[in-house]
Amino acid sequence: MPDSALPYWVLVGTYTQGGFATGPSQGVYVYRLDPADGTLTYVGFGDPGPNPSFLAVHPSGRFVYTVNEVDNFGGRRSGGVTAFAFDRQTGALTRLNQESAHGTVSCHISVDPAGRFALAANYGSGDTLVIPIRADGTLGPAAQIVDHVSLVPGAAPDTSHAHSANLAPDGRFVLVADLGLDRVMIYAYNAATGHLSLNPNQPWYETAKGAGPRHLDFHPSGRYVYVINELNSTLTALAYDPDRGLLTELQTLSTLPAGYSGGNSCADVHVSPDGRFVYGSNRGHDSLAAFSIDPATGLLTLAAHTSTAGRTPRNFNLDPTGRFVYVGNQDTAQIVVFRRDAATGALTLTGQVLDVPSPVCIKFLAAA
Repeated sequence: MPDSALPYWVLVGTYTQGGFATGPSQGVYVYRLDPADGTLTYVGFGDPGPNPSFLAVHPSGRFVYTVNEVDNFGGRRSGGVTAFAFDRQTGALTRLNQESAHGTVSCHISVDPAGRFALAANYGSGDTLVIPIRADGTLGPAAQIVDHVSLVPGAAPDTSHAHSANLAPDGRFVLVADLGLDRVMIYAYNAATGHLSLNPNQPWYETAKGAGPRHLDFHPSGRYVYVINELNSTLTALAYDPDRGLLTELQTLSTLPAGYSGGNSCADVHVSPDGRFVYGSNRGHDSLAAFSIDPATGLLTLAAHTSTAGRTPRNFNLDPTGRFVYVGNQDTAQIVVFRRDAATGALTLTGQVLDVPSPVCIKFLAAA
């Protein structure tokens, strides 16, 4: 568990334009986190161009990457990917370069454990992009573009909507949640070349029809994966075999309280650093659903629903110590801070609410 006395930086990706934007945004916002009480203090921002929605931090902490979630970037029909240098002493972001995402509405990015490649998911065009990272942190041209529809027999054109590309903890496999195909695609990953190939042991895990898998998170043990399903408001627990890249469903539970009949769609999911709880966000019910995790089986038990004190919690995250939870309420343009009880998983308001236009992604990295 990370040292609770160490300070951290908090980076927030936002929407700057289009229908999701709730007000004028300057790009990627930087805050200093006080580990004593979880408060955030604004430091500055970095400007990566339009809609720097989702962020990824390089393992060294020296670089930050963001997608540009648009369908027209640099004069071509595409999204984009932007690289920043990050000063861990001052919190300053300095733009390094940008590359085309070679697909539209790029909505997620991650970096492999060695820091040699970034992977981006293109929601609009339904593909996954592999991008080399040079020694100076800049991005190279795309090394590979994987079209999901072409890999799934019988899949109709334009049905793929890749929503997240996730490296397994040991970097041997990549799991891509495809909301349109109702599949978690499983790719073997070559860490030397960045090449993705369908896992010969199991090419994908198929969810219930119309579930819409969106994001996922690994348990700290590496033995379980938890998938949040946007369209039917459920959370799926899966056993994970890291040697063969196999996913086996354990259970699927609703993220909503019994009797709720309003509209809802799920967005984000995170396992607590201690591995005892997993949380999922409800947009509509505007809550975080907390589930306790049986460490022996990976099975879930509903623990509580907590109001996010705002509308449309598109993203949230736990700080590295697991003591605080930060919720980005997109439509009320705010980040709400909660204190977390490690024993019960319960969340209570700290009283801090920050005005942030259209928050979409919250990431942490240790200060120097």
